[in-house]
Amino acid sequence: MLGTRVRRPLICINNKSEGSGDARGMPSSSSSSSLFDQLLQAAAAQPEPQRLLFVFAEAELPGDADAAQRARFEAGQGGALTPVACVEKSLPELSTFAALVAESRRVSLPWRVVFAAGLSGANGLPPSPERIDSALEAMVEGVRSGAFGGYLALDTEGRAVRFG
Repeated sequence: MLGTRVRRPLICINNKSEGSGDARGMPSSSSSSSLFDQLLQAAAAQPEPQRLLFVFAEAELPGDADAAQRARFEAGQGGALTPVACVEKSLPELSTFAALVAESRRVSLPWRVVFAAGLSGANGLPPSPERIDSALEAMVEGVRSGAFGGYLALDTEGRAVRFG
Protein backbone atom coordinates (compact mmCIF):
# COMPACT_ATOMS: atom_id res chain seq x y z
CA MET A 1 0.00 0.00 0.00
CA LEU A 2 1.36 3.39 -0.91
CA GLY A 3 -0.46 5.47 1.68
CA THR A 4 -3.68 7.36 2.15
CA ARG A 5 -6.10 7.27 -0.75
CA VAL A 6 -8.61 9.91 -1.63
CA ARG A 7 -12.16 8.58 -1.48
CA ARG A 8 -14.44 9.84 -4.21
CA PRO A 9 -18.05 8.91 -4.80
CA LEU A 10 -18.56 5.65 -6.64
CA ILE A 11 -20.94 5.75 -9.59
CA CYS A 12 -23.07 2.64 -9.83
CA ILE A 13 -24.53 2.30 -13.30
CA ASN A 14 -27.94 0.59 -13.53
CA ASN A 15 -27.62 -0.37 -9.88
CA LYS A 16 -28.76 0.91 -6.50
CA SER A 17 -25.49 0.00 -4.70
CA GLU A 18 -23.01 2.56 -3.58
CA GLY A 19 -19.81 2.19 -2.82
CA SER A 20 -7.92 0.93 -3.33
CA GLY A 21 -6.04 -1.82 -4.36
CA ASP A 22 -2.38 -1.46 -5.25
CA ALA A 23 -0.59 -0.72 -8.46
CA ARG A 24 -1.56 -0.17 -12.02
CA GLY A 25 -1.13 -3.40 -13.88
CA MET A 26 0.69 -4.02 -17.09
CA PRO A 27 -1.22 -5.30 -20.13
CA SER A 28 -0.42 -8.84 -21.16
CA SER A 29 -0.29 -9.97 -24.76
CA SER A 30 -3.75 -11.59 -24.79
CA SER A 31 -6.23 -10.55 -27.46
CA SER A 32 -8.82 -7.97 -26.34
CA SER A 33 -12.03 -9.18 -27.88
CA SER A 34 -11.22 -12.84 -27.34
CA LEU A 35 -10.98 -12.47 -23.55
CA PHE A 36 -14.24 -10.57 -23.30
CA ASP A 37 -15.86 -12.96 -25.78
CA GLN A 38 -14.57 -15.90 -23.73
CA LEU A 39 -16.13 -14.37 -20.62
CA LEU A 40 -19.48 -14.06 -22.42
CA GLN A 41 -19.21 -17.60 -23.78
CA ALA A 42 -18.36 -19.04 -20.35
CA ALA A 43 -21.31 -17.23 -18.77
CA ALA A 44 -23.65 -18.43 -21.53
CA ALA A 45 -22.49 -22.02 -21.03
CA GLN A 46 -23.48 -22.07 -17.34
CA PRO A 47 -26.59 -24.08 -16.39
CA GLU A 48 -28.04 -21.19 -14.33
CA PRO A 49 -28.75 -17.61 -15.46
CA GLN A 50 -25.75 -15.33 -15.02
CA ARG A 51 -25.17 -11.68 -14.28
CA LEU A 52 -21.79 -10.22 -15.13
CA LEU A 53 -20.39 -7.74 -12.63
CA PHE A 54 -17.92 -5.00 -13.53
CA VAL A 55 -15.93 -2.61 -11.34
CA PHE A 56 -14.10 0.19 -13.15
CA ALA A 57 -11.02 1.60 -11.40
CA GLU A 58 -8.63 4.48 -11.90
CA ALA A 59 -4.98 4.57 -10.84
CA GLU A 60 -4.01 7.44 -8.57
CA LEU A 61 -0.78 8.57 -7.02
CA PRO A 62 -1.09 8.92 -3.25
CA GLY A 63 -0.16 12.32 -1.85
CA ASP A 64 2.62 10.85 0.30
CA ALA A 65 4.39 9.10 -2.61
CA ASP A 66 8.16 9.40 -2.69
CA ALA A 67 10.21 10.39 -5.74
CA ALA A 68 10.74 6.79 -6.90
CA GLN A 69 7.00 6.07 -6.65
CA ARG A 70 6.23 9.25 -8.58
CA ALA A 71 8.67 8.27 -11.32
CA ARG A 72 7.14 4.79 -11.63
CA PHE A 73 3.66 6.29 -11.74
CA GLU A 74 4.63 8.76 -14.46
CA ALA A 75 6.09 5.81 -16.41
CA GLY A 76 2.70 4.09 -16.28
CA GLN A 77 3.32 1.76 -13.34
CA GLY A 78 2.38 1.71 -9.67
CA GLY A 79 -0.15 3.85 -7.88
CA ALA A 80 -3.32 2.86 -6.08
CA LEU A 81 -6.48 1.58 -7.74
CA THR A 82 -9.64 3.41 -6.77
CA PRO A 83 -13.05 2.14 -7.90
CA VAL A 84 -14.95 4.83 -9.80
CA ALA A 85 -17.95 2.90 -11.14
CA CYS A 86 -19.66 -0.46 -11.04
CA VAL A 87 -22.37 -2.14 -13.06
CA GLU A 88 -24.11 -5.47 -13.44
CA LYS A 89 -25.31 -6.75 -16.79
CA SER A 90 -27.25 -9.68 -18.15
CA LEU A 91 -25.80 -11.44 -21.18
CA PRO A 92 -28.32 -9.90 -23.61
CA GLU A 93 -27.21 -6.44 -22.41
CA LEU A 94 -23.61 -7.12 -23.48
CA SER A 95 -22.50 -7.18 -27.09
CA THR A 96 -18.86 -6.14 -27.33
CA PHE A 97 -16.15 -4.83 -25.08
CA ALA A 98 -16.12 -1.62 -27.12
CA ALA A 99 -19.83 -1.10 -26.34
CA LEU A 100 -19.22 -1.60 -22.61
CA VAL A 101 -16.34 0.90 -22.73
CA ALA A 102 -18.46 3.43 -24.64
CA GLU A 103 -21.28 3.16 -22.10
CA SER A 104 -18.84 3.56 -19.22
CA ARG A 105 -17.30 6.64 -20.84
CA ARG A 106 -20.72 8.28 -21.14
CA VAL A 107 -21.69 7.84 -17.49
CA SER A 108 -18.51 7.35 -15.46
CA LEU A 109 -15.31 9.02 -14.42
CA PRO A 110 -12.19 8.03 -16.38
CA TRP A 111 -10.83 4.55 -15.61
CA ARG A 112 -7.81 2.39 -16.47
CA VAL A 113 -8.81 -1.12 -15.41
CA VAL A 114 -12.14 -2.94 -15.35
CA PHE A 115 -12.56 -5.99 -13.15
CA ALA A 116 -15.14 -8.59 -14.22
CA ALA A 117 -16.80 -11.51 -12.47
CA GLY A 118 -19.82 -13.72 -12.98
CA LEU A 119 -22.64 -14.27 -10.52
CA SER A 120 -24.83 -17.32 -10.95
CA GLY A 121 -28.52 -17.55 -10.28
CA ALA A 122 -30.26 -20.62 -8.87
CA ASN A 123 -33.22 -22.82 -9.79
CA GLY A 124 -33.49 -21.26 -13.23
CA LEU A 125 -33.73 -17.71 -11.85
CA PRO A 126 -31.12 -14.95 -12.12
CA PRO A 127 -29.43 -13.73 -8.95
CA SER A 128 -31.60 -11.50 -6.77
CA PRO A 129 -30.95 -7.74 -6.62
CA GLU A 130 -29.75 -8.21 -3.03
CA ARG A 131 -27.17 -10.85 -4.08
CA ILE A 132 -26.05 -8.63 -6.95
CA ASP A 133 -25.66 -5.61 -4.65
CA SER A 134 -23.75 -7.67 -2.10
CA ALA A 135 -21.44 -9.14 -4.76
CA LEU A 136 -20.75 -5.70 -6.27
CA GLU A 137 -19.99 -4.27 -2.84
CA ALA A 138 -17.57 -7.16 -2.20
CA MET A 139 -15.87 -6.54 -5.56
CA VAL A 140 -15.54 -2.82 -4.86
CA GLU A 141 -14.00 -3.53 -1.46
CA GLY A 142 -11.73 -6.15 -3.02
CA VAL A 143 -10.42 -3.60 -5.51
CA ARG A 144 -9.96 -1.01 -2.75
CA SER A 145 -8.01 -3.47 -0.61
CA GLY A 146 -6.00 -5.06 -3.43
CA ALA A 147 -7.80 -8.42 -3.13
CA PHE A 148 -8.81 -8.76 -6.78
CA GLY A 149 -6.89 -11.86 -7.87
CA GLY A 150 -10.08 -13.79 -8.62
CA TYR A 151 -11.41 -11.28 -11.13
CA LEU A 152 -10.67 -10.85 -14.81
CA ALA A 153 -8.82 -7.54 -15.18
CA LEU A 154 -8.84 -5.73 -18.54
CA ASP A 155 -7.38 -2.40 -19.61
CA THR A 156 -9.33 0.13 -21.68
CA GLU A 157 -8.43 -1.76 -24.86
CA GLY A 158 -9.65 -5.07 -23.43
CA ARG A 159 -6.18 -6.53 -22.91
CA ALA A 160 -5.60 -8.68 -19.83
CA VAL A 161 -3.83 -6.83 -17.03
CA ARG A 162 -1.39 -8.55 -14.70
CA PHE A 163 -0.38 -7.09 -11.36
CA GLY A 164 2.76 -7.49 -9.36
